[in-house]
Amino acid sequence: MKRSLPDLSRFEVHCLRRLWVRGDATARDILDDLPDPPTYSTVRKILERLEDKGAVARVRMDGKAVVYRSLVTPSAMIRKEIGRLLDTLFDGSAVPLVAHLADMRAVTLGDLRDMEARLSENPGEVPSDQHPAPGDAAPIGGAS
Repeated sequence: MKRSLPDLSRFEVHCLRRLWVRGDATARDILDDLPDPPTYSTVRKILERLEDKGAVARVRMDGKAVVYRSLVTPSAMIRKEIGRLLDTLFDGSAVPLVAHLADMRAVTLGDLRDMEARLSENPGEVPSDQHPAPGDAAPIGGAS
């Protein structure tokens, strides 16, 4: 049975992205990676919220520090966040988003050609790797 992906705040996504890069990390590790970081206790609280939402798990202890691991893949979370953006701002359509990106010069004609080639290779195919199975990260403390 697939788990649904949690809705995350912008800062929760920032912390989760740092965790994806590191693999396993403590709150201190994440804090050290953040530009303009908040307090240590804020990062620790965010990791606890991510755990409550099922996005991360405690995998071991490093001294007194809890080591966390992501339970959601970057690609699955990115798909979810883009879907949320499309639904919120563009009624689910990607066309106006791409038009805005082109207007902002954030996408080039070459990028669009690459997208067209990618779509031609896999017409109608939707990736099935939405997120890892519940047992992929071995949480500590018995709860996930």
